[in-house]
Amino acid sequence: MAGRLGELLVRENLITLQQLQAAQEEQRKQGGKLGYNLTKLGFIQEQDLTNFLSKQYGVPAINLNDFEIEQEVIKLIPKEVAEKHQVIPVNRAGSSLIVAMSDPSNIFAIDDIKFLTGYNIEVVVASEGAIKQSIEKYYNPMNASGGAGQELPEGMNVEDIMNEFDDKEVAVAEGEESSVNVVDLENAAGDAPVVKLVNLILVEAIKKKASDIHVEPYEKDFRVRYRIDGMLYEVMKPPIKLKNSIVARMKVMADLDIAERRLPQDGRIKLKVGAKEMDYRVSVLPTLFGEKVVLRLLDKSNLQLDMTKLGLEPHQIADMMVGIKKPYGMCLVTGPTGSGKTTTLYSALSSLNAPNVNISTAEDPVEFNFAGINQVQMHEDIGLNFAAALRSFLRQDPNIIMVGEIRDFETAEIAVKASLTGHMVLSTLHTNDAPSTITRMLNMGIEPFLVTASVNVIIAQRLARRICKECSQEIDVPKDVLVGAQVKADEVGTFKLFKGKGCEKCSNTGYKGRVALYEVLTMKDELKEFVLNGASTGEIKNEAIRLGMQTLRASALRKLKEGVTTVEEVLRVSAAD
Repeated sequence: MAGRLGELLVRENLITLQQLQAAQEEQRKQGGKLGYNLTKLGFIQEQDLTNFLSKQYGVPAINLNDFEIEQEVIKLIPKEVAEKHQVIPVNRAGSSLIVAMSDPSNIFAIDDIKFLTGYNIEVVVASEGAIKQSIEKYYNPMNASGGAGQELPEGMNVEDIMNEFDDKEVAVAEGEESSVNVVDLENAAGDAPVVKLVNLILVEAIKKKASDIHVEPYEKDFRVRYRIDGMLYEVMKPPIKLKNSIVARMKVMADLDIAERRLPQDGRIKLKVGAKEMDYRVSVLPTLFGEKVVLRLLDKSNLQLDMTKLGLEPHQIADMMVGIKKPYGMCLVTGPTGSGKTTTLYSALSSLNAPNVNISTAEDPVEFNFAGINQVQMHEDIGLNFAAALRSFLRQDPNIIMVGEIRDFETAEIAVKASLTGHMVLSTLHTNDAPSTITRMLNMGIEPFLVTASVNVIIAQRLARRICKECSQEIDVPKDVLVGAQVKADEVGTFKLFKGKGCEKCSNTGYKGRVALYEVLTMKDELKEFVLNGASTGEIKNEAIRLGMQTLRASALRKLKEGVTTVEEVLRVSAAD
């Protein structure tokens, strides 16, 4: 169509051959259709092009600016289809739908829309520029309710909230815009609406008790999601034209290089909201359509350092304390990202922190700082990794060492040696449960006798969502579902089950807050024999259960029986034994 259109326009003396060639070159560089590039370069007026196409295809021309299209009509064609085919529904008459197109010869688009809507399609022609403007106007992201991911029922309308939002009490405590030297981005990042919108995103996350903020650019979309109680919810779709400005503003606040858009960057924002200071850990990642920003909220006031309130059962706390209060050995915490491993380690360190003890930690990143603990931030780019930090710690006369994560044989080997030479070592590993941690260490290359000699206790954990107390109601769950979740048949009916129906307090999710599930494995002599004899993970697990270990599923079922969580959460966060 493009080549044919160009020839026809030249033949009708509406453009010159040189103008056609210039528009085709622009099309190769920037994309888009030929007609759009001809009007963008000023070679032909939109109205003249529309009239020409109308005469050429024998369909009426329409000026979309003269119409106010009803939302009921707009809803007949999804935004994705409208953008894909560059069409806009204009009116509906009986069994016919009138659709404006820039290319009336696109029979594939017509058939697609006919199949999708069930209407007979009548085509009118409009300029591509006018259709783009109409799509932007009627499928406005700020008012749209759709989008990938779950939505909070209290979804934000950007314009309304920004008008009401007062950010006078919000100030950047660290990371001022001192070293920015890219003029355009710097100016855009400093625009009052952008500053206000970014402040809104950061402050609303605090109010909704989000743990993470995801700012995500796509080809024709831009969205903000919050992770609340472990689940992602879409809360805002700012105008896509603000994409670079919003990202630049966040990078400026985090003291990152806004000129560098090809490499990942990490930084930190300290925001002062009234009298309260909040830290955000910032990660910027270049994606196909721009930079994605993820901010992790670090609220020290919400950090739970009391082990009795973490979700551990009394016997689990006792087993853990025995393991970490020995003069030497290893305490390993395992679980996926975001399962609360850092909180558990900080709780353990807090209980061990005393004036007569030297504690050093190697963290990536340091999430919270504590008085009396020597915390070291890792810098892989200059060679300061966990293994290097561990070696240095051993020359610092330590009693207790915490290593953020054991990722490789080198770190594991040094940690094991440190634990066997009079030091208590705390660390994390990424495994599915406590017994598989032993297998993981063996697979790393650590000898079985070293594993049994060094490891005191292994803690596996998950986070399950709590039922909202405000809207909790008793429900009936079929017996086969409970038995399938590994509730004992004779226990079914002996306890009540609850579920949140959804209310304003929990944003209609039925859940508010989370509770930790724990599996605590202590390296008893019988278990050490199993490891030394080359037992499999399954055999180690069965022996640990025989010796009194409560599995993650058993921990989840206990919370279910106590009315703390739901069957759905039990199945979501824990595997069957």
